Amino acid sequence: MAITYQTDGIKMPDIKKRPTSQWIKSVAEKYGKKIGDIAYIFCSDEKILEVNRQYLNHDYYTDIITFDYLEGNIISGDLFISVETVKTNAEKYKTIYEEELNRTIIHGILHLCGINDKGPGERELMEKEENNALNIRQLQFK
Repeated sequence: MAITYQTDGIKMPDIKKRPTSQWIKSVAEKYGKKIGDIAYIFCSDEKILEVNRQYLNHDYYTDIITFDYLEGNIISGDLFISVETVKTNAEKYKTIYEEELNRTIIHGILHLCGINDKGPGERELMEKEENNALNIRQLQFK
């Protein structure tokens, strides 16, 4: 059971892996979940578009794609993150890149914990939970 950080064709983002993994575990615990095998794959826009087309039949760029391998209360998954889209989103939402990257990292975990963002009112709930998780991170990193 582990959280791994990999890249596909890009430079690894500047992530403090051990504290980030601890943060992810604490957020999962808040939802009564344990961490199984979580693989973060940081990639380019082109790679995430390829994954989106191949596995989801979606023809658009996105910041994250989460493949969920949940078993009981143990969350596992492959999370593809396009760092290019994360940078674009940081500019669009006028936030710093590091914060947007952390928001995206935890967004995938929240999906694995059962929070959705497609239906009525779900986007607002997801954003609230992302903000709560980012607050936990700030407290842990002090």
